[in-house]
Amino acid sequence: MKYLVGFSRIFVGVLFIISGFIKLNDPVGFSFKLEEYFSQGVLNLPFLEPYALAISIFVVIFEVLLGVMLLVGFRVKFTVWSLLLMIVFFTFLTFYSAYFNKVTDCGCFGDAIKLTPWESFTKDIVLLVLIVLLFIGKKYIGSIFGSNTKRILTLVALVLCILYANHVLNHLPVIDFRPYKIWANIEQGMLVPDDAPKAVFEYAWRFKVNEEEQIIVTNGEYPSVDGEFLDVETTEIQEGYEPPIHDFTIEQEGEDFASALLQEQKLVMVIAYDLRKTERSTYSEIKKATDEALNKGYKVIGMSASNKEQTERLVKDFGLNFNFYFTDETTLKTIVRSNPGVLVLQQGTILQKVHYNDLDELRFK
Repeated sequence: MKYLVGFSRIFVGVLFIISGFIKLNDPVGFSFKLEEYFSQGVLNLPFLEPYALAISIFVVIFEVLLGVMLLVGFRVKFTVWSLLLMIVFFTFLTFYSAYFNKVTDCGCFGDAIKLTPWESFTKDIVLLVLIVLLFIGKKYIGSIFGSNTKRILTLVALVLCILYANHVLNHLPVIDFRPYKIWANIEQGMLVPDDAPKAVFEYAWRFKVNEEEQIIVTNGEYPSVDGEFLDVETTEIQEGYEPPIHDFTIEQEGEDFASALLQEQKLVMVIAYDLRKTERSTYSEIKKATDEALNKGYKVIGMSASNKEQTERLVKDFGLNFNFYFTDETTLKTIVRSNPGVLVLQQGTILQKVHYNDLDELRFK
């Protein structure tokens, strides 16, 4: 039992630190995932959506601290109880989400590792078993550190987490795991290789034959049946390849200009996924930056999921010398964790990406 507890302690502690740090690197992205859980019928708590960012920061810091406390052996009873309650809650959450197909990615490891709902549930079951072992054998969780040392190590971890969270919130994630990272080419990210696996579907055809229902299952071909066709149920039994970048469009008046704009040698994108939530005080600085870009031969566009009335009002209020295009909100949130944020591209390759607090770092050649 002692060795099982020792293994579980190291495995769970390290995993919680890694999982928490990945989400701490991008708390805004994790808050978007929490909003999905709050609004899509998993938790059915829409009133919590405005607090998603604060909750995400608390959860990820607490997750890292629990991992640290478990490894150093600090407040063992509190730590093990907290781990148990947390994993029971998340096991229920991932099972509900997987069974009812509510949220397709749990966000457990941010954008670094994508898990399907059932993979996430399996991961939580393994963790639940290991944490139950820790709960049963908590008397075997000792420490080589003294009481003061354990307090200091935990306090240092807390301070570092707070400082790191403050940095990424006011700038951008230090490590960018998304397909829109610097030096990524958007067009190449949308390509599907010729040898990529194709989706496989199963078709259950329902007929009425001699006054009785008959179901015939095929891989796609229409069955030869002497009867009345009623309906067909399609089931995906094997997922096909999905490129890292999909559903990317730059639309105006219903026309997609993405292909043409991604060929521009000098392109600046001002991205504001929702103008109702955007940091309006920064648009005076954005005007200065974009005017400089225009003077140096750059094409400048705005990209937002807001309606035409809202974008035109923003352009008028700040005298912006560029027009906005429509892009899906989820896509814009994925591109940059800043509202607004600015990208500089060359033929679809991202050369610069900055938070609105870092506009002074933009360099136009």
